[in-house]
Formats: sequence, structure tokens, C-alpha cells
Amino acid sequence: MTPHRLVGGAVVAGVTVLLSATVLAQLSSQWDYRDPTIPRLPDGKANLSAPAPRMPDGKPDLSGYWSPAGGMGQNLRYIHNVTEDLADEDILPWAEALSQQRVRDQRKDAPLTDCLPMGIPWHASFNSMRMVQTPKLIVLTYQANNNNPSRTIYLDGRDLPKDPEPTWHGYSVGRWEGDTLVVTTAGFNDRTWLDTAGHPQTESLRITERMRRRDLGHMDFEYTVEDPKAFKRPITIKIDRQLAPDEDLREDVCVELNKSAGHLVGGSSFVPKKATLATYAGIYALPSGEEVTVTVRGGDLVYVRGPGEFFESKMPLFPIADGQFMSSGPGAFSPTPNIYEFGKDARGNIARLTLKTAKGEKTATRKAASGPVPPR
Repeated sequence: MTPHRLVGGAVVAGVTVLLSATVLAQLSSQWDYRDPTIPRLPDGKANLSAPAPRMPDGKPDLSGYWSPAGGMGQNLRYIHNVTEDLADEDILPWAEALSQQRVRDQRKDAPLTDCLPMGIPWHASFNSMRMVQTPKLIVLTYQANNNNPSRTIYLDGRDLPKDPEPTWHGYSVGRWEGDTLVVTTAGFNDRTWLDTAGHPQTESLRITERMRRRDLGHMDFEYTVEDPKAFKRPITIKIDRQLAPDEDLREDVCVELNKSAGHLVGGSSFVPKKATLATYAGIYALPSGEEVTVTVRGGDLVYVRGPGEFFESKMPLFPIADGQFMSSGPGAFSPTPNIYEFGKDARGNIARLTLKTAKGEKTATRKAASGPVPPR
């Protein structure tokens, strides 16, 4: 039996084919392979702290199956908003306006919904990857590779082409700085998105990745996004990787997203009044003492910044009903999207914010009000 996973918009929300525990165990036993060349601890687990392997020329061998260290969930904020660490003024107005419009349209034209490739930042923050290294080049493939071309990183000393043909994943060349591989990629097209919030890229995009294999099982990894036509300063994100020595790439089958669901066809019939939106802005306190901040920007978008896996960080929401908003991040393409619901007290004032997810609910109590953030 070959494992198939829904791709397209469903990947954004983590929608998968529901399989029984027995079937999942069968798939795992078929595709996972215990590599006899991997040094082991007494309990049989891979010794991830063993020395890093090296090529015949002494350079580190980066070959292996690498997943984001700590799991994918810790990196979701960058998948959904690659500009997480930028100030508002660092995003050029046209790029932010386009992102906001894509959010308002509930991302109906996201590349994944039509089985088109997502950009390198998406993969760097989210997907596992297989690296195969030779002296002259590295071939890199990502999980969910069915709608994403493999990448070739040239190590033979060549320069980037002067006028490359724009492609989805660009043209990559690498050089060694000690034991760190520095990969520069340019020659991108402008057809894909940098994140699920719809931040655009242009043909001036340039991405620099730095990879250093510290030992057998751990890789320091960071990438820098430079696109002066969209952003005023570079974006650098650190997402370390961990070796998964007994796992392998699964087959993926891309299926165009069924857009018949009401929240997947784009837009919303409910349009709140701008004065009403302003009443949601404020600081909300969770029982743990952590705070959730809500701001209003652009006249009709609510932004949430909060801690942990429940409240997303710097995430735009779009309205679906009076006092109800849907996440533009986790769950946006699933049958049960994450819902943000503002509740009122007996006097009709906004008093709480409840996030409803497939995992349950969590409520934050309003402790202070703040005015809306002016639109750019």
C-alpha cells in the first residue's frame, strides 16, 4: 500500500487522509528503514551526537533526511507570516496591500490550492528535506515534492547566471566558509507566495542559506530573504534541522483543493463596520498570565499576536460574522478552521477573546483597550 497525502491548500492546514492506527503502522514499517551505517546508542536509537561524516575531500557531508528541529509547530509563525520579525514600515505598501487582499479573499488563489509550488521560505520553515551530496553538487528534494521541483546546488565554483530564466526555485550556487555551506539563490519568478499570508516575491528576490552540520544529527540552518522591491530590509530566520536517520520521503499526490466549501471560494459576505473593528483592539490576558494583543490595521483587518500553540503570532484574521473572525493561518483550509470569537460583558463592551480550534478552546480576558493601528 502506498501512502498518499492530500496536498494543495490542505497542506497549509495540515489536512491529511484519516487512517487507522493499524494502517499507519504498516506504512511506517514499509517506508522507514534502519540504516546500519548509523552509530547507535545501547538502546538502539541513533547517536545523533556522534561526529559528522565527511566527504573524501574533508568537507562535511550534509547528506541525509532532515526535519525542522523541535517539530514543525514551532516554526508555524514563519510559514504563515514570513515578515513576523519585520516592522510594519519595513514592508513596501504595495506588497502589504497585496498580502491583505489575498487574506480578504481567504487565499483562494494560493499556489498550493492549484498544485503549484510554494517558495523556498515555506520549505525551509516547514518541510522535511532529503539532501544528496556529491563533490560537485547537492540535490535537494522536499517532502511534498510532487508540486515542488527538486533543487540543484552547484559546488563547482560557478557564479550565478547574469540573466537567468526565472523559475519557481531559482538557480543555486554554494561555497564553503570553513565547515559552513553558504548557498546563494537568485533567478526566481514572481508567481509564488513567500508564506500563506500571501506576501509576494519579485524577480529581484535573492535567498542566502547557511548550513553547518555540527555533528551526526544536528544542523545549524538559517536563511535570509532579500527582495528590495518588496521589503526595505532583509529577513533572516533561523530554523535548525535534525537528522531523521530511519525515515524516508513519502510519496505525495497533489489534488486540487475542492473550493466548494463556503470559506474556500474567496471573500466574505460579512463586512464589519470600521468603528466596530476598533472596539476589538486591546490586550487580553490568558489564565497563565500571558498576554494576547489585538490591533486593527488597514481598515478591515484584525491582527493577533499571542503566545503558544493556541494564539498565533502576528496573524491577520478575516471577518465571518459579527464578533467572529477566521484565522488566515492554521486551519484556514480545513473543514474546521480556527475561529476567534469576541465576547461582550453585560454592558455590551468587548470583554474576552476565545480561540476555538479542533484541539479545544482557550479564552483570554480583556485587561486594557488600545486604539487601532493606523493604516499604512
